[in-house]
Amino acid sequence: MKINSIRPQSNSYTQILSHIAKTPNTLYYRGTLPTERRPSVAIIGTRKPTQYGREVTNRFTEELARQGIVIVSGLALGVDGIAHQAALDAGGTTLAILANGLSYTYPRTHASLGEKIIAQGGALLSEYEPSTTARPHHFLERNRIVSGLSDAIIITEASARSGTMNTATHALEQGKEVYVVPGPITSPMSQGCNQLIRQGATPLLEASQILELLLPSADDTQTRLPLGSNELETAIIKLISSGLRDGDEMLSELKCDATEFSTSLTMLEINGAIRSLGANQWTLR
Repeated sequence: MKINSIRPQSNSYTQILSHIAKTPNTLYYRGTLPTERRPSVAIIGTRKPTQYGREVTNRFTEELARQGIVIVSGLALGVDGIAHQAALDAGGTTLAILANGLSYTYPRTHASLGEKIIAQGGALLSEYEPSTTARPHHFLERNRIVSGLSDAIIITEASARSGTMNTATHALEQGKEVYVVPGPITSPMSQGCNQLIRQGATPLLEASQILELLLPSADDTQTRLPLGSNELETAIIKLISSGLRDGDEMLSELKCDATEFSTSLTMLEINGAIRSLGANQWTLR
């Protein structure tokens, strides 16, 4: 696909980059850029997420993408890739900022994901000449664009030494809101998140926090819990929303027939109300 180039100031969506330090002179892109400024959120984090990190990344990304918010990330392994894929699964638009030229996709394992982003109306962007190979310092440089294009930043899971912390620094320098998902204090993969919260970042518990910031007029009915087709399905949804994930624990809590419970899980999954995490673990869509 053709590699296009623009000056950030010439596009209504990318004009926001004019206000960041070291504004890129040129942006190269493959795919389709929004023609007007749209609410945008960067979702970033560790390259080695835990199941918890995967779950919260999927949840927040899908909820925001369904509301028309553009999801921005860096196409890296881990949280970045999960966020891009979740945005696509929700029928949303996502933009990937690369640390290399667009003659190839890095990491190469995400080449297919990059093509899906383009096919669904998003784009791959870079400030580097098309043939430029990825260098370690490029990843730190591109972080300012990830945060710069966004109206708010969400960090779903990050260790204390994660490169994600660099993006958070850029975001704060740019005056962007930084939201952080709290994690277990015993998990090394959440130390960076918990540290940011201790330093004053906003804990993110619900997608409605972002929607209130970026879409204050949005109908709040969009964030209400789905209803099951019967009392058991509704009870399962309420348990999952309360934080229960394990199917066996839910069955014990509900004290219902195992076959009926299994059927209800299947119907909720078919109807798009819940999603399997594997190993009999469940989460809301």
